[in-house]
Amino acid sequence: MEIVYCKNSLRFFRLHLMKSLACKCVGLVVIALVVRAVCLPRFSGYGAIEQSINSFPVNNRLMLNPEVVVDSGKSKFLEVPQIIWGLNNQKIAFARACLTARMLNRTLLMPSLSASLFYKEVDLLKPIPFDKVFQFERFNSRCRGFFQLARHSQVSNTSDVFEIRKGSGRRWTVEKDLEQLTQLRHHRPYDETIRIVGKHPFLWHDHWPVKDYAKVFECLEFVEEISREADQVVSKIREIGLEELRRSQNANGTLQSVPYVAVHMRIEKDWMIHCKKLEQRLNISEICSSKEQTVQRVGNIVGLKTPVVIYLAVADDLLEDNSVVLGGWKEGLVPFEKKKLGVFDMYKKQPYLIQSAIDYEVCLRSDVFVGNSFSTFSSLVVLDRTQRMMSMGVAERCGLDVRWPSYAYNLEGESKGARAWAANMSDLNLHAISYGSNQVSCP
Repeated sequence: MEIVYCKNSLRFFRLHLMKSLACKCVGLVVIALVVRAVCLPRFSGYGAIEQSINSFPVNNRLMLNPEVVVDSGKSKFLEVPQIIWGLNNQKIAFARACLTARMLNRTLLMPSLSASLFYKEVDLLKPIPFDKVFQFERFNSRCRGFFQLARHSQVSNTSDVFEIRKGSGRRWTVEKDLEQLTQLRHHRPYDETIRIVGKHPFLWHDHWPVKDYAKVFECLEFVEEISREADQVVSKIREIGLEELRRSQNANGTLQSVPYVAVHMRIEKDWMIHCKKLEQRLNISEICSSKEQTVQRVGNIVGLKTPVVIYLAVADDLLEDNSVVLGGWKEGLVPFEKKKLGVFDMYKKQPYLIQSAIDYEVCLRSDVFVGNSFSTFSSLVVLDRTQRMMSMGVAERCGLDVRWPSYAYNLEGESKGARAWAANMSDLNLHAISYGSNQVSCP
């Protein structure tokens, strides 16, 4: 009897134990399924995303928190197409690429610039590395804490690349572009490199205030070779200015203190075609300026002391007649261009981009700068000069009494002279500087 009872008890114990283990296993399976359902859409789901931004699933939890940053412990990069067109279009394109990378929590891979100038024959553009024009290490040092550049050699896995095409066309709005970037940021955090293909960064939509662009521009410094050649041009200008002062028996001070005026004169054939079309499209008549109008308005700048050397920054290769720019100037204004100054050969040995960089430096350092408010080159010189005044704590930025005064000769100002000009650093985007404006921030 006791033996039968013991056998029954043992059978009951084993059955209970088996049921208990079965329950635990079922419980573990349920827990695993719940964890999988919750976690996998946030992690492994990225592998199912198609190679089109339009097919990205929207994760509302991530979208509601734009500051979410996924850090896998290794660097993430953004690669952009070759940057093209003129120097200052390329500077804007570069800054826009930097700010795009910053928004995506990525480091921009050092882009390729373009040494030559072709607007349509993109295949004929001659690439030039960024660090052959601007100082790479100096850029990263100045921009530390805001943005950083990387060399392609820093990419550890060259096959871990996600390619994306930026939208284009009339239907591709600023809002759609911003949505694309936001989705890229939150749905491709683990790819080592995102490569944007097809569209030139200058033409990307703008999502950043002027002050952010100005920060990137402030970090840019030309390589020493360009700075040295700009030094030579400025020295030549000041030497001639000193001679003019001596002729007028008004010589005093050192060579470095001799002032000069730089005029970015836009009368080249390509500019005249562009500006006339722009005037027609915008229905305004303040963009194109003839050589005669430019000369008159520069000569009528109130308070401009003479004699003074006028350096004419022009694209010589695009001029119909190189000598036409030198005639008709008001007495006391002594005009010089590259040939008359004796630096033409130095310029000609350089590609177009470097020639433009030297001219940019010469204009930037001038005591008075006069340009066209619809020119990107002129607009960035004025932005740079305005930024420098702000850095020095200068409140008043217009008129000859300030440290780096600028004027727009295409706009009529006081006494029929060129209008005083300073960049509006509170603008919410760079449109007025990228494409020009007749609304300058000086009264």
